[in-house]
Amino acid sequence: MAVVANSIKFGTDGWRGVIGDEFTFERLALVAPVAAQVLYNTYYSTVGSRTIIVGYDRRFMAEDFARAVADAVTSIGFDVLLSETYAPTPAFSWAAKQLNALGALVITASHNPGAYLGLKVKGYFGGSVSPEVTQEIEALLPEGVPPTATPGKQEKFNPWPSYTQALERKVDIAKIREAIASGKLTVFVDVMHGAAAGGLAQLLGDKVKEINSERDPLFGGGAPEPLPKYLSKLFEVIKTHRETNKSSLSVGLVFDGDCDRIAAVDGEANFLSSQVLIPILIDHLTLRRDFKGEIVKTVSGSDLMPLVAELHKLSVFETPVGYKYIADRMLATQVLLGGEESGGIGYGSHIPERDALLSALYVLEAIVESGLDLGEYYRHLQQQTGFISAYDRIDLPLASMEVRSRLLQQLQTEPLTQIAGKAVIDCQTIDGYKYRLADKSWLMIRFSGTEPVLRLYCEAPTLEQVHQTLAWAKQWAE
Repeated sequence: MAVVANSIKFGTDGWRGVIGDEFTFERLALVAPVAAQVLYNTYYSTVGSRTIIVGYDRRFMAEDFARAVADAVTSIGFDVLLSETYAPTPAFSWAAKQLNALGALVITASHNPGAYLGLKVKGYFGGSVSPEVTQEIEALLPEGVPPTATPGKQEKFNPWPSYTQALERKVDIAKIREAIASGKLTVFVDVMHGAAAGGLAQLLGDKVKEINSERDPLFGGGAPEPLPKYLSKLFEVIKTHRETNKSSLSVGLVFDGDCDRIAAVDGEANFLSSQVLIPILIDHLTLRRDFKGEIVKTVSGSDLMPLVAELHKLSVFETPVGYKYIADRMLATQVLLGGEESGGIGYGSHIPERDALLSALYVLEAIVESGLDLGEYYRHLQQQTGFISAYDRIDLPLASMEVRSRLLQQLQTEPLTQIAGKAVIDCQTIDGYKYRLADKSWLMIRFSGTEPVLRLYCEAPTLEQVHQTLAWAKQWAE
């Protein structure tokens, strides 16, 4: 058992593995009770509860794995509220807080391809647990937790009603519904076969045009990740709509597999990542909702974010990549918005958790109240700040963990002084290596902690410069 336990590692948000290989019923039955026990050790003195929320997404056998988690957790004396249906991960985080539970164990592999499943651990406060908590889970795995003579109770619950009611109260829902009903705004939503299916329709009515709604554990042969390469159907739908409806506003919203990440497509069928959406949301929530607080961004976030924050006299705090670092900051101080470049955005007025459905509502509210297409809104912010840039990222598979170690050592012992013919003027090492270059661009080199993958991020004045810099970094790595 110790050998198995030692091979289970938590990444930036949970433990994931290939179904039937790393991710099995046997391993889950080992991890789940330990996770429950650590939640108890960490939070019982605060909440005085022995209840654990158990939820799941729409992946292959996700409901079966969730039942196995519920059985394993009740076997050591905890009470379980087991979801009777799939739902977004933030819905289970909300349930943990609203129902005064110790936390939530959610069966999901988020944006990974269909071969994967995983386990996310959420705290009583409605967000990801800290790295210290997941480290404690890993440390206790070799010992395990023995069953008790008195098992806990197990009940079913529906996470959707309380969650959607909470979201409705965050926005001017009537104004958004009226814009859609009157035809002023057409909303397309690509749920990528994931747990967001039906979510916006519950909130905004059946005029929301949802695609990829059916359950497909293979995700059409791709992955439920809000990236352009997986969105050909949405691009086509919006282009077709634009040809016949040039006068009204339209938008496409994209959710990942467990609905904690968002991207968008504007009325001209341009892809907009959270690098674009976060500056828009900062502006909208400050101008029209008078929200206050700190802006929290990961080190890989666009330089436009602090510039828009500066327009509104908001302070900015930077964290390593991983939403749990943002959540920690949200628990420590007043935060307006916390966001990461991969699509996770959360709000100090809600729970310390990225929530794509709430982000979608705020994006729609921004469109309705400004009267601007999202692309227009973004260009307006670029003009206001005098900052125009492009961004891209590539994940580069490496031959082995040994190659990873060799590249890491090279960065440490042979510091880069030039990148793609441009001088390095600064290097930030909060998470990986972020090099600021002489032309106001930046390149970030960051290694996955759990697999031989090199993540390369770049922002530069033009997309051509971005691609040149990324090509240089890829060649350097290879």
